[in-house]
Amino acid sequence: MKFSQRVLGITPSATLTVATKAKELKLQGKNVISFGSGEPDFASPKAARKYAQEAIERGETHYTPTPGIRELREQICIYYKERFGLIYEPDQIVTGSGAKPCIYEVLASIVDPGDEVILLAPTWVSYIEQIKLTGGKAAVVDTTNTDFVPCIKEIENKINEKTVAILLNSPSNPTGVMYDEDTIKGFGQLAIKYDLWIIWDEIYEQLVYGEAKHINPVQLMPELASRTIIINGVSKAYAMTGWRIGYSIASKEMSTKLNAMQGHFTSNPCSIAQWAALGVMKESGEDVIKMRQAFSDRRSLITSLLSEMPHISFPHPQGAFYVFVNIKKCIGKQYNGEIIKDDIAFCRLLLEAELVAVVPGNAFLAPGYLRVSYANSPEEIIEGMIRLKRFLRKLE
Repeated sequence: MKFSQRVLGITPSATLTVATKAKELKLQGKNVISFGSGEPDFASPKAARKYAQEAIERGETHYTPTPGIRELREQICIYYKERFGLIYEPDQIVTGSGAKPCIYEVLASIVDPGDEVILLAPTWVSYIEQIKLTGGKAAVVDTTNTDFVPCIKEIENKINEKTVAILLNSPSNPTGVMYDEDTIKGFGQLAIKYDLWIIWDEIYEQLVYGEAKHINPVQLMPELASRTIIINGVSKAYAMTGWRIGYSIASKEMSTKLNAMQGHFTSNPCSIAQWAALGVMKESGEDVIKMRQAFSDRRSLITSLLSEMPHISFPHPQGAFYVFVNIKKCIGKQYNGEIIKDDIAFCRLLLEAELVAVVPGNAFLAPGYLRVSYANSPEEIIEGMIRLKRFLRKLE
């Protein structure tokens, strides 16, 4: 039977693959500790459950408008006004079945076959595959030699007549690095100079620690409003991954196009989940503060433990809940007689030997690194880091 070249060209999600493998081993009774999944281990806030139950009891179980219920879109506008001082109207919001399909809808609306979208490596795995699915090409700028902060001139050198957008993520998955004002202004100036879209994924914007401050490009440069498409959602900050609610914010013209795209793609997102999202955005500010403090404490814990280990290094993450660990000094060493050829082999051996699951940097276009999530309990972090340290000490 025939398969399309489109589907044959897709690389499976490495993060989901690692999480699935870890779950399979757990079902076999093995004491696996997984640092692979980008998912908070907290239960969704009480408001999510309350609003969902009330919606069920009211019979809110039918189709909603394609871009989502107006109440939720109005609340998103309120949130962006209060948090960033940005004024949007409900018809500029399209809520979707998670942030991931929202990103795909954006790409499908602006990318024709052969068009290019600039990505900064390390980059989230699904950006790469979604650009492929649209027939586009990822123009990759490597930031591993500049502390994961891009050189604006290198980005400009990638721009050509086929370039249509720059896709950005801050705080970053997988590095936890954030872009400062000067860097964001650099992105904006390039977008204006070369008439490009900015796709700004800020799904982790509430999970920022210490002195770091998240900045939205439109907040910094209002002239970017017509060319910036913001991606956000409730999955990370509100621990609502399974509810599948994300959203895009764009100009009215672009939002009309995204709404039309979604109408043929998924229709509206789950009606009950929309009401749950409304509930947390209205009532769960204190829950977010508590979860953010817990993540901050876990960040301190895991970075202190990692700093004691041989052969590795890492940047101190400012946001999200990941540490991106450089294991290049481990490549070429041996574990129990087997030479570690790359980060993929490292991850396999670590899982087999110590039952610790992490994601290879190769999946993020950054070979020689590991992504370690600290969205785990402190007890799991401590035990997992004991195992990782033991593994590293056995390398020869």
